[in-house]
Amino acid sequence: MKKIITIVGARPQFIKAATLSRQFLLLGIEELIIHTGQHFDANMSDVFFEEMEIPKPAYQLDIHGLTHGAMTGRMLEGIEAILLKEKPDGVLVYGDTNSTLAGALAASKLHIPLIHVEAGLRSYNMKMPEEINRILTDRISNILFCPTETAVNNLKREGFENMSIQIIKNGDVMQDAAIYYAAKAELKSNILSKINLPKFVLGTIHRQENTDSPENLKNIVKGLNDINRQTPVVVPIHPRTRNILAQQNIVPEFKLIDPVGYFDMIMLLKSCELVITDSGGVQKEAFFFGKHCITLREQTEWVELVEKGFNILVGSDSGKLKTAFDFFKTKTSDFSIDLYGKGQAAERAAQIIFNLN
Repeated sequence: MKKIITIVGARPQFIKAATLSRQFLLLGIEELIIHTGQHFDANMSDVFFEEMEIPKPAYQLDIHGLTHGAMTGRMLEGIEAILLKEKPDGVLVYGDTNSTLAGALAASKLHIPLIHVEAGLRSYNMKMPEEINRILTDRISNILFCPTETAVNNLKREGFENMSIQIIKNGDVMQDAAIYYAAKAELKSNILSKINLPKFVLGTIHRQENTDSPENLKNIVKGLNDINRQTPVVVPIHPRTRNILAQQNIVPEFKLIDPVGYFDMIMLLKSCELVITDSGGVQKEAFFFGKHCITLREQTEWVELVEKGFNILVGSDSGKLKTAFDFFKTKTSDFSIDLYGKGQAAERAAQIIFNLN
């Protein structure tokens, strides 16, 4: 029996990992999960694991609230000790967090095969810590599971074809998760009755370049206020961002609600008219649930959504935001096209891992 150690550090990574965990169970692959604790999340209680049907971590490192360097170093030390003890056949990492990089470094230095899910993504913005994490993790991995053709082409341009690294386009495990949890969300969420709006636009603002820049935040809120006068806007918002709004005397006219769990987010995505976000994951989830998306960033890793007309990048420009909203009011698109694997990504990846020598 193969033994795989999966390393995760944030709630979204658990949701991604759950898609492969279900497939490992079917194939008889033993999996141990290390939770680094990178993003401390009070919502990750026992109920979270039970409702999401996610295996509980075998190891909890509880490392969070430190600088990038201190956090990555502490994680590397903790993960290395566990890998030496458990002697897995492979280490699996997801995405682009500090936990991803720490797990990748630990596995690589111990010569344990390293598997990177969500490989090949690029924003080409080296000021983003995530960009550094994903580039370094790709370079020291043995197997790169790419969610899209764009991701495969990024790796080819960087010369990965000339390295002894397997590059596989398997699709996006987040689409697997969206499909799997959508029916459960109908039963478990009451968010729609809480907000009580027949029509609404869903917004999210969380990236530092937007929340920590008074000018950007002011412009975004102005744009959302303009849209709210036509269609109600609902924004789940972190307490820290809510405090910044108050400190800067920026007054949203739209509806602010507390942060929501995954089931509630699915219901908001399924029911909204349009999505406005600075989140990478939410851009894709908008597509999964057949919604156009306006992205509050200057670049995106999910360029195929922009190229195919499902997504418009506006940065923090309130004028561009309003123009994109007006454009999407009358636009129709074919959301049935296969950009992300149509829910088969985890199955494809697990089968390849199962057949590893």
